[in-house]
Amino acid sequence: MVFPAKYRKKIFNDEVDMTLKETCLEISDRYEIYFLEIGNDLDHVHFLVQSVPTLSVTKIVTIIKSITAREIFAKHKEVKKVLWGGNLWTSGYYVNTVGQFSNTEVIKKYIQNQGKDIEYTKLHQGQLNLEL
Repeated sequence: MVFPAKYRKKIFNDEVDMTLKETCLEISDRYEIYFLEIGNDLDHVHFLVQSVPTLSVTKIVTIIKSITAREIFAKHKEVKKVLWGGNLWTSGYYVNTVGQFSNTEVIKKYIQNQGKDIEYTKLHQGQLNLEL
């Protein structure tokens, strides 16, 4: 999944990255959404997630976008000042799926090869769970 920041503003720095990572790990504890990799450039975030088939892609996106936005805005007031209108993320997103028998490594390499302005920053890496 790829979520661009609203207006493609370059809002992700070390502090915002840490809040994003911590929030995503809390989402994992509460929902059946597991983050295999989280990484970003300055203006967008890549997520490689695993979930159960009972959660639709739209539901997963809604959960991640709403909770991360709420937490980042609560802990980083400066981000809300840069993003007028009250939204952290654009309304759109990119999603591609990986099945049990497809190549997860190809998706991981795609995520890691992103970034025009700076090197890709890996915020988190988790383990694939085939027993879901």
